[in-house]
Amino acid sequence: MLELITTNMPTILALMASGVFAGLLAGLLGVGGGIVIVPVLYFLFQSFGVSASSAMVIATATSLATIIPTSLSSIKAHNGKGNVDFILLKRWAPFILLGVLAGSYLVTRVEGKWFTLLFAVIASLSALNMLFRTNKSTLYKSLPGSAGQAGIGSGIGFFSSMVGIGGGTLSVPILTACNYPAHKAVGTAAAIGLIISLPGALTMLIVGQTPADAPAMTYGLVNVAALICIVPLTVLFAPVGAKLAARLDATMLKKVFAVVLIITSLRMFAQLFLAY
Repeated sequence: MLELITTNMPTILALMASGVFAGLLAGLLGVGGGIVIVPVLYFLFQSFGVSASSAMVIATATSLATIIPTSLSSIKAHNGKGNVDFILLKRWAPFILLGVLAGSYLVTRVEGKWFTLLFAVIASLSALNMLFRTNKSTLYKSLPGSAGQAGIGSGIGFFSSMVGIGGGTLSVPILTACNYPAHKAVGTAAAIGLIISLPGALTMLIVGQTPADAPAMTYGLVNVAALICIVPLTVLFAPVGAKLAARLDATMLKKVFAVVLIITSLRMFAQLFLAY
């Protein structure tokens, strides 16, 4: 066991650094860990000789698995402040779940390059939202009717599960654009993250076929080594990030992160178009 750890020490350290980085950003900027973990794992796995297509689907599944425990911790914290809207969750949950099951099943059947493209698009849009949209700007006076909300819920589940992100990246901008209170949007998004990550990760674990070039300790499409290294540090460093946010200019840091996210997306786009 000791020899295994020693041999793979560079990999373990890289994965641990990913967990620290994701935790700090989650606490500091309020961004979901998936938007950080997926691109880090995507490029990290490729450095181990994994193909870009395999790296993306494994990164997606592993990211969803890491969101399960962190979302549980986040739900508890937000619920303690009364910021989880269970009425909205009850209304949206069946549609989110349907979207997740459809999206996560597609990940087990479709070539990974399409999910790389989708992630790059979503990450770019998320970054532009951070850069140019203020918290006070709304597009609509309220949420749409039942049919519209069903479409939103299923869309959030579908697209989030295919790129390994939790509820925050898509649901918070959508909710706040519909004049929904920002603090409740963030709290409710934590619960949406659990509805996305648990069935999504399980589907990819059980249904997904492990690629021939997958890194060690990959079961289905979930890399357990990454999960073990990332989760404890993400949970540990999220409160540290939250404390730093009180001392630093979080708005400026969010803009810096948005620029980094755009650069990451451009690199993914470039790799796609050069490779294919």
